[in-house]
Amino acid sequence: MANSKKRIPTNHIVGFLLSLVMTIVAAWAALQSDLPVMWIIIGIMALAVLQAGIQLFMFMHVTESASGNGHVPWNMMFHGFALAAIVVAGSLFTMSFGFSHDHGDNGGNEQHHEQHQEESGY
Repeated sequence: MANSKKRIPTNHIVGFLLSLVMTIVAAWAALQSDLPVMWIIIGIMALAVLQAGIQLFMFMHVTESASGNGHVPWNMMFHGFALAAIVVAGSLFTMSFGFSHDHGDNGGNEQHHEQHQEESGY
């Protein structure tokens, strides 16, 4: 009990404030700035990368050494990025080549139009 000192988590507070400032800057750039759209997108992407780095180093303990059961943060991050890349690549492939909405029947509009004409008597 004598060793229990109250420590203020300065890294967490600084990381939170930096993340908050970057979020506010990104929202301002998107909603209020007069910058060209391309520069807004580049700025928001740069802020996103910086914020991800802050999250990793200040909150997710990337700098810690390997734990007793062998889970190294870099190893887990690599597998997370690999899984995300597979999901994104599969989604892009499916949206680009995997499914066609053209079934040769004009999307069913002809059948719906003929059915509507029969019901109305025209």
